[in-house]
Amino acid sequence: MNIKKKNFLQVFGLALLCLININAFAETRIAILEFELKDLTLAPRVPSEIERTASIKPLLEKELRGAGYTIVNIDHQSQINSNAGKGYLFDHHDVAAELGKKFNADYVLVGRLHKPSFLFAYLMGHLVRVNDGKLIGNYISEAKGPNKKLTIKTVESLAVKIDRTLDNRYTPPPSKK
Repeated sequence: MNIKKKNFLQVFGLALLCLININAFAETRIAILEFELKDLTLAPRVPSEIERTASIKPLLEKELRGAGYTIVNIDHQSQINSNAGKGYLFDHHDVAAELGKKFNADYVLVGRLHKPSFLFAYLMGHLVRVNDGKLIGNYISEAKGPNKKLTIKTVESLAVKIDRTLDNRYTPPPSKK
């Protein structure tokens, strides 16, 4: 092998390695919208359920931030301005993507706490890729009962599902007994 060809291959290999390393450390920017409560029980929207629903976004942000994701903040008013009504952003991925684009996010998670019974609820999330407005993840995690510890475990379950779709680097905390 002549010297020029060997030098070219070394430089090419080094450049390729640099590109791979840059992509490996690229930030994944995810915006998590405030979760909506869809309460179908006979006593809907009790304060404890409103409080539980409000706790989901910060819990999920904490889990994903701990895994190395960059959390993009979309203020409440911007979310309201993009939302044409209850469940609109959950069902209109293109609009959720446009909102994420305004805040330079790569992905937007639109979530809902769906409560069909007093005994259980479902934490639901739609993960939308911002650059093309496509739904790339449709997640459901069941929470049995309104207990705060169960809500935290359900959020961790949701974080695992989101991470499997994205970068696969999240490890939920061990169970406390």
